[in-house]
Amino acid sequence: MSEAFGPERQRIGNQQREEAITALNDHFAMARLDIGEYQERVNRASAAQSYAELAELFRDLPQPHPPFLAPPSVPFAVPPAAPGYPPQPTQPYYPPPTGPQPQYAVPPPPPGMLPPGYGAPGAPYGYDAMTGVPLSDKSKVVAGLLQLFLGNLGIGRFYTGHTGIAVAQLLTCGGCGIWSLIDGIIILVNGGTDAEGRKLRD
Repeated sequence: MSEAFGPERQRIGNQQREEAITALNDHFAMARLDIGEYQERVNRASAAQSYAELAELFRDLPQPHPPFLAPPSVPFAVPPAAPGYPPQPTQPYYPPPTGPQPQYAVPPPPPGMLPPGYGAPGAPYGYDAMTGVPLSDKSKVVAGLLQLFLGNLGIGRFYTGHTGIAVAQLLTCGGCGIWSLIDGIIILVNGGTDAEGRKLRD
C-alpha cells in the first residue's frame, strides 16, 4: 500500500479529536504546554482531518497520547509449538471506529489558567489582544468625536470618566479650543484609557 493511502492518511471523526484534546488537557495540567501552545494545539486538533495531523501534535510530547495513536499490534511469527501443545493465536488488529460520532465541545482550561478574555470576571468586554489590558465599555470613536465637537465643555473626558481633565477643559473652554481639538485627535488615532485604566474599545 502506498504512503498516500496509508493508515496515517485515514480521515478521523469527532471521537479521535476529543481524545486528542483530552490528552492535551493532561499535558497542559502538567505544565508541559503554556497557555498559547495549549490553545494553538486544541484549535489544530479541532480542525484536524487525518491521523497524521493529530499525531503531529504529540510528536514532541511524552505519554499520555490518545489511545488511537498507540502503535498497532503487528503480527509476529510464532515459534513452532512443542509437540503436544496447540499453537498460540496472534492478537488481531482492529482499525479505529468510523462513521458518525457524537458531537463534543472543547473543554475549558483548568481553573486559574484562563487565557485573556476567557470568561474573566474583571473584564466583561475582554482584553486587548496586543497588550493584554482589559477593554473598557467606552468607545474611543465616541470619546474622540465628543472631544472634537464638544471639547470646550470637556464632554469627551466626562464620558471617559476623567473628571479632573474635563473640569479643567470646561473652565478654560477646552484650552481656547486647541487643547480639546488635539485631545480629540489623539483619542481617535491612538485610543486611550478610561478612568479605571481600561483601554477604550475600537
